[in-house]
Amino acid sequence: MVARNRLALAAVIFLALVVICAVVGPWLMGDLIDKPNFRARNMAPFSLSQGWIYVLGADTLGRSLLARLIVGAQNTLGIALFAVFFSMLIGGFLGLIAGYSRGPLSNVIMRVADIVMSFPSLLLALIVLFSLGPSVINLIIVLAVTRIPIYLRTTRAEVLEVRERMFVSAAMALGAGHMRIVFRHIAPVVLPTLVTIGAIDFATVVLAESSLSFLGLGIQAPEFTWGAMVATGRGYLSNAWWIAFWPGLAILLTTLSLNILSNWWRTYADPQQRWRIELARSKKGIPEKRS
Repeated sequence: MVARNRLALAAVIFLALVVICAVVGPWLMGDLIDKPNFRARNMAPFSLSQGWIYVLGADTLGRSLLARLIVGAQNTLGIALFAVFFSMLIGGFLGLIAGYSRGPLSNVIMRVADIVMSFPSLLLALIVLFSLGPSVINLIIVLAVTRIPIYLRTTRAEVLEVRERMFVSAAMALGAGHMRIVFRHIAPVVLPTLVTIGAIDFATVVLAESSLSFLGLGIQAPEFTWGAMVATGRGYLSNAWWIAFWPGLAILLTTLSLNILSNWWRTYADPQQRWRIELARSKKGIPEKRS
């Protein structure tokens, strides 16, 4: 499947590498992320005079940028993962209720979602974090709340269509309760759509977290993310551009890979769009499998 699309395959390989760094990076790097080395202060990249760990250069305290990039992946991806998970969980649950219910409860849920969506998400995050104070928990809560309406509206639209299908009517005729119909029959049909949207939204959350960390309202020292690393290096762009360049490049490649992979999956999972993949295969001379 994905191996036939070189661009999607490259995205998978890069994302797998980032995930491996996020999982085992802190264990491998040890104290290199905090250990200053004033001999390597602002050392330019691609120099092995201080060892391979300084191949991407060093920051103003002589700390290895490669080590900090690897460890920073854990905080950046971890915050985005929790934010997407909770927004998908809460938004999907509320969407199931709003789509299945025909009473005033559905209208109340949708109006609350409209109120949240009426505020620019980044501005709302800035206001809340400035009021409550920057922390990992507050950052996850803010990012999750601003993304809930996306999953809520999508789930509601799916449920409005699925609840009219024959298997739902058959379950009602057999005496199934509302909870069983919603969570046993409707939710499994809606879940693949939410997972696809979550993969697309993950890149947006990574960018939002990086923006907030860049503004100083995200994770606080001594912890750091890629966005915080960019903020640290913005004052040295004229004489040490690599301090901000490498974490910025990591954010760019990660979000780009997520978008490429999610677009490929959306095309592959949609039968109405799968002809594009088959057309690309036929142009390359790959015979189509017959079932």
